[in-house]
Amino acid sequence: MNTIYYEAPFSDDVRRQRLFEGQLFVYAPRPSTIAFCDFARTLIQEAFGTLYPPTAQHHLPVEQYAAILGKLKPRFIHHPESKEHIRKIFAEMGCDLTKSYFDVPKMRSSTSDNYLTTGIAYAWHPHRDTWYSAPDCQINWWIPIYDIESDNAMAFHPRYWNRPVRNTSSGYNYYQWNQRHRGEHVAQYLTEDPRPLPRPSEPFDREPEIRLICPAGGIILFAAAQMHSSVPNTSGRTRFSIDFRTVHLDDVVAKRGAPNLDNESTGTVMRDYLRASDCSRLPDEIVALYDDGSGSSGELIYRDREQGQASTQ
Repeated sequence: MNTIYYEAPFSDDVRRQRLFEGQLFVYAPRPSTIAFCDFARTLIQEAFGTLYPPTAQHHLPVEQYAAILGKLKPRFIHHPESKEHIRKIFAEMGCDLTKSYFDVPKMRSSTSDNYLTTGIAYAWHPHRDTWYSAPDCQINWWIPIYDIESDNAMAFHPRYWNRPVRNTSSGYNYYQWNQRHRGEHVAQYLTEDPRPLPRPSEPFDREPEIRLICPAGGIILFAAAQMHSSVPNTSGRTRFSIDFRTVHLDDVVAKRGAPNLDNESTGTVMRDYLRASDCSRLPDEIVALYDDGSGSSGELIYRDREQGQASTQ
């Protein structure tokens, strides 16, 4: 049974355990998330100039739109203020900053009416993040930057929480992905996306689905093993959102997390996480608990050539 908790007064330890059991959490905007969205909107508005970003797609050729996103999103990822905003969110949400680790925040966009659904604005098919080499203990944080509605939200597919799905994750290795499928060329995929993104390989029933609607600055929390997807956007407005992923040191060491029903990906994203208190990475001996030795070729951590630093863009 899936339960949706609204403004649940649980400790972070209890909240993580409920998430590992398949529950979903929704929180109203709070000062830290409102500030993060204000910061993100400033960058977005600078990128789009005089155009209103949620409707800018109606006024630009798709090539120009993709080029704007290709500069905007890395700027958001690597901006030093982005990490500071996450620290403040953790503090406000009762997380222990010395044990909470996060990957760099991503800015996502979902355009309307199939304007751009590939590459830099990929419209996500149903998937679990664990199919992409994420650990079972990963928690996903998702925050809309502008108000959303049912027609441009994210969907969860509770039928598959306890049901395995045949999928193509066996062909996904995180280190090879870093080497072959990351970087500035992604913005060039305007009509099709050739990247081998893990997906169901059997008939998939989207119903029943859960669409959680919260205002800009609200928070949706879910386990990396939750099946979720982008709702086909028919709203006429581009959805902009922030997401980042977290692990707690105690869960990592104890190998706690959601059940692994069907993930066959290799490699691990464990080297990407940064400690909230000081941005240090997980110690090598802890990463080794999750490493399968498949990193002899490829890149263990994606390094953005343009920015000159490690990234999970």
